[in-house]
Order: sequence, then structure tokens, then C-alpha cells
Amino acid sequence: MTPIEVRFKLDWPGFALDVDLSLPASGVTALFGHSGSGKTTLLRCIAGLERAGRGRLVFRGQTWQDEKTWLPTHRRPLGYVFQEASLFPHLSVLGNLNFGRKRTSTAGRIALDQAVELLGIGHLLERKPDSLSGGERQRVGIARALAVSPEILLMDEPLAALDLKRKREILPYLERLHDELDIPVIYVSHAPDEVARLADHIVAMEGGRVVAHGPIGETLARVDLPIRLGEDAGVVLDATISAIDPTWNLARVDFAGGSLWTRDRELPIGKKVRVRVLARDVSLALDDPGRSSIQNVHPAIIETIAPDDHPANHLVRVRLGDSRLLARLTRRSADQLGIAAGQPVYIQIKSVALME
Repeated sequence: MTPIEVRFKLDWPGFALDVDLSLPASGVTALFGHSGSGKTTLLRCIAGLERAGRGRLVFRGQTWQDEKTWLPTHRRPLGYVFQEASLFPHLSVLGNLNFGRKRTSTAGRIALDQAVELLGIGHLLERKPDSLSGGERQRVGIARALAVSPEILLMDEPLAALDLKRKREILPYLERLHDELDIPVIYVSHAPDEVARLADHIVAMEGGRVVAHGPIGETLARVDLPIRLGEDAGVVLDATISAIDPTWNLARVDFAGGSLWTRDRELPIGKKVRVRVLARDVSLALDDPGRSSIQNVHPAIIETIAPDDHPANHLVRVRLGDSRLLARLTRRSADQLGIAAGQPVYIQIKSVALME
């Protein structure tokens, strides 16, 4: 599939955007970085809401912007989800959905009833926006963006205005979009948990520039990223539920390189899942620890040792089969163990987060 060509240069007082990327034309690409890194500006340039004087944007072989071409936003086959749903208060939910639908000539790539079902808002159609919760309003806002039958969905921190309870409410719906829609999604976020749960590809930004990008599994396993996740440094592994131990309420997940035991979430054997392993939950041992309270212990090979965010720590990348994990060690521990690249070790994983 032809990648999305994105090249923009934009100069404002105190800020400059300089980006040259090829983005995958499928799955979820996360634009990740701290506030002010340029994520939303890049998204708005893609949407045509900001016009970069120097830019090129090609989507599925169609040029949306270059030196001679400028396709205005209303002619770009996209859906845009803002931080706030901004629904029309005088219209019902169904009226809000139909408003955008009337303004598009795009063939019905995504049927309205499909958008309603995906976001679970069928019971809300006759209600007015002021009677909805924050999470419900945002789900309606996403459905409205889908109702125009977009060929790409742009999402600008759609969970930023929600409290933790509402975020947990809406995340499963976003996962359904990921699993069931055959259109690319570009998702802006500064929340590592959202990125780890939803993204297939990540673009890390800092100061208006791209500092790293690639498949999420490979990119999060890098120890040389100029932008770090701090306490949330860790990796994401694609896995499959392979066994259930009902006696201890545990499930085993298999991934490329090994398996891990985690809490049973009552998911069926064979289900594809994603697991997140944080560096702070991984320790190293030179010898097999034998009997231990830690259930996930595997032989591995040290690949790289790098400075961590705090001067007291190292970040260590280890190879386990075809997968990479990160471990956070104090410099003192690393020195006492005498660890080095290429050395065999045992990794002990204290906690595994299972994301459906």
C-alpha cells in the first residue's frame, strides 16, 4: 500500500515545524510528544487547517498539497476528531450525525449504522448533547467524523478532556475502530498508555521535529530515543492467549520469543492481545534464580546499555527470541553485576499489563 507522504516546513515566532515522513496507509499512527512538540500543528497541516508555506502531502497517490496544488479541507476525504466534541446543542445526536453526512459527496464507505454500532451510541440517537456525559459526547463526535465516510481519520487528543473513568469507558471503542475499520488513523497523544494500547506505528516529536518513528514494538524498545517516557518506559508485545489456569486465575500469553503469565481477563484461548512490559518491572540476574515469587523468568541476551533519564540509572535492552524488552537498573547494580552487551542473563518480569 502506497505510504502517505508528509513534508512540511512552517515558521512561526518562537516555533518551527520541519517534518519529512512516510506514514503507513493503514493501522493507527500515533503522533507522540510533550505539549508544544508540534503534534497538533502537524495534524492540522495534514487536514489543511494550517497552510504550511513549504509543504507536500500525497495521500493514496493523490496530491493534496505541493508547490502548485492546494486542496482545501472540505475537499480532503478525511474525518477530524477534536479534543472537545463541539456538537450542535439544538440538534439531537442523530441530527448531529446527519448534518455532516449531508455535506459530503463521498460514497458510503462507512455506513451510518456501522458508525453508530461501532461507537455504541444507538440508544443515544434521540437525545440532545446537553444530556450526554463527556465520554458519550466524544463517542458521538467520533461517530460524526466517521459519518462523512472518510478515507483517513485524524484524532487530536480525543481523550484529553476526559477524566480517568471516561477514558476507560471510551478506550474499548477506539480499539474497535482499530480492529474493524480499514482506514488509516493518525492519533495525537501525549499519554503513553493510550499510545501503547492503540498505536501500530509511532512518530515521536520534539521541538517541531521528528526524533524517532517506526513500528511501535521496535521504536519503544530503543534506548537512544531523545524523547523518553520516564517511568513509563517499556515495550509493547503482540501476543496470543494460549492457556488458562483456572486454579490461580492466570492466563498465559505467547509472543515471538517466549510466553508470560498474567491475570486472567476471561479472554478466550486464541485471542490476539497486546501486552505491555514496563522497564521498571524487569530485573536481571546472572544465574537462574530458581524458586522465586516471580513467575515470569526467562534466559535472554543483553543487547545495549544506555544512560536513563536519572543519572543513577541505566536502561538495558535485552533480546528474548525475536522480541526486545527494557530493564531499568541502578548504575550501582549494573557495576556490581558486571553486565555488558552480548552477555547472557536471566530476566525477571514482575508485572505484565494485558491490553485487549
